[in-house]
Amino acid sequence: MGICGGETRSNLLEPIKAMDASKTTSDINGGCNAIDDLLTTDCDGFPGKSTPKMSTVGNSTNILWHKCSVEKSDRQELLKQKGCVIWITGLSGSGKSTLACALSRGLHARGKLTYILDGDNVRHGLNSDLSFKAEDRAENIRRIGEVAKLFADAGVICIASLISPYGKDRDACRALLPEGDFVEVFMDVPLQVCEARDSKGLYKLARAGKIKGFTGVDDPYEPPLNSEIVLQQREERCDSPTHLAEVVISYLEKKGYLEA
Repeated sequence: MGICGGETRSNLLEPIKAMDASKTTSDINGGCNAIDDLLTTDCDGFPGKSTPKMSTVGNSTNILWHKCSVEKSDRQELLKQKGCVIWITGLSGSGKSTLACALSRGLHARGKLTYILDGDNVRHGLNSDLSFKAEDRAENIRRIGEVAKLFADAGVICIASLISPYGKDRDACRALLPEGDFVEVFMDVPLQVCEARDSKGLYKLARAGKIKGFTGVDDPYEPPLNSEIVLQQREERCDSPTHLAEVVISYLEKKGYLEA
């Protein structure tokens, strides 16, 4: 008798047979005759393979890229959306993080998967080793760009929210993704409005000389020239975060990001 009262199937109790010695590595690997073939041959029967794409960047040389048969398009079909990066840039106090949260809520309500990479939050972990010197700020943005790229490749709508003051750094992040997968949102808010808000008290500290290299005070911010979306906020007219999020969502819908 089986556990549920039925007869126990005898084949469940049979010992596992030893592998037939006549089977070759080729049979096991789904038709790939040698491990070297994995580097150049497209073997559908093998769950993952390496393509002859050799890394020549930085110190990671002689490293092959390993490709899996489950690709971005498969993940997008599963999620019913297109992976992309929404890059929100602007001065401190311009409303980047507030917009990111409102945008994430709005997309979540539509059944879409998002993840926020907030400039401050990332410095609590991944980028905790970086200072605010120019070279470290550039590295901070580079790392976030690379992580955002991975999220987009996973089919996720990644919302990156950080000052990212220099055009060359933003352009470098854009270049990481296929054309159209990087959506730059410029929070066009005057310095005086951002400074009047000063919710973190950072402008006050910068004006007092207690913070050096603060963007907008003693370090420049280079406004984007060709952002996909520009959200203007003025002292006399400040739209709600929900309204601004809907502007971005409308753009994503129009461009087909919210469907596979």
